[in-house]
Amino acid sequence: MRRFLSLALAVTAVMLMAAACGKPKRVLHVYNWGDYISADAVREFEEKFDCSVKIDVFDSNEAMYAKLKAGAGGYDVIVPSSYTATMMYEQGMLADLDHSKLPNVDRYFDRSYSNLLLDHDLKFSVPYFVSFTGIGYDTTRVKNFEPSWTMFEREDLKNRCSLLNDLREVIGAGLVMQGYSVNSVNPEEIAKATEQVLKWKKNIAKFEVDDAKRALASGEFFLIQTYSGDMLQVSMEKPEIAFVIPREGSTATFDNFAIMKDSENQDLAHAFINFMYEPEIAAKNMDEIMYVMPHTEAIQLVDEKLRKNPAFSIPPEVRARCTPLLDLKDKNALFIKAWDKIRAE
Repeated sequence: MRRFLSLALAVTAVMLMAAACGKPKRVLHVYNWGDYISADAVREFEEKFDCSVKIDVFDSNEAMYAKLKAGAGGYDVIVPSSYTATMMYEQGMLADLDHSKLPNVDRYFDRSYSNLLLDHDLKFSVPYFVSFTGIGYDTTRVKNFEPSWTMFEREDLKNRCSLLNDLREVIGAGLVMQGYSVNSVNPEEIAKATEQVLKWKKNIAKFEVDDAKRALASGEFFLIQTYSGDMLQVSMEKPEIAFVIPREGSTATFDNFAIMKDSENQDLAHAFINFMYEPEIAAKNMDEIMYVMPHTEAIQLVDEKLRKNPAFSIPPEVRARCTPLLDLKDKNALFIKAWDKIRAE
């Protein structure tokens, strides 16, 4: 009997040890844009916090929002653009952030970007990468260039230029050309912007995003409406490619870290955001992804060639010409109707 008890106790001890050794690690579920974070940075976080990070990707704010709104659960950290984050917070989908757990954010966020924030107090979102919309062009092919949206009317660039396949960005450019806000919901102003875009449409080859970037790099296109981050990537390989923000004005947006309200890993989610704001990690992300993070210290740690690229170092006085896009709620229908007209004619 004693031998049986001893054997039973030994088996129990082994089972307990195996259970302890086999205890699964915590898993942080992140929902992010594709190819938008350094894999090395993620591995360092996993090692430091003895956890696993599982990343799912989306290709638009609308797709991400629709999936989560339809009931997809289990995500902890998501990376929506500012206007989508604001909408989601208003709908009770995002958690309030605990800044006692985000000391790096409070220490290093570059407040010179504050005028572009929708969440001014960083109550529910933390800026990750910032992007400006403007014009990318080949300096060897476009003569007498002017930093103006009027470039899309130049006859010598006919079928050699493109506009983004994005209704808010394209109609927004038409609005600022007419002296209006990119967030105007005045039907008459949107109508004038629509006519402006239709003039441009006669001259452009297509409405496109990624293919246009590649076409500019290959020499097929000479001038495109594009994002600063995309042009930063292209111009690092082809120095003849330049990026400017038009004098009439344009748009800017942040992609932000936010925590889902129903996240079961709130502490680990805060730790992830705070970790990404460590200067060395932020610099690693910028070096690899080639987008700008509004970080006071990490900017000085990135590769010198990247740091000196004009598409990277956009000065505050130029950034001041940009306006963040707002969620226009039911008024978005005005832009959808205008876009349908633009695409149909």
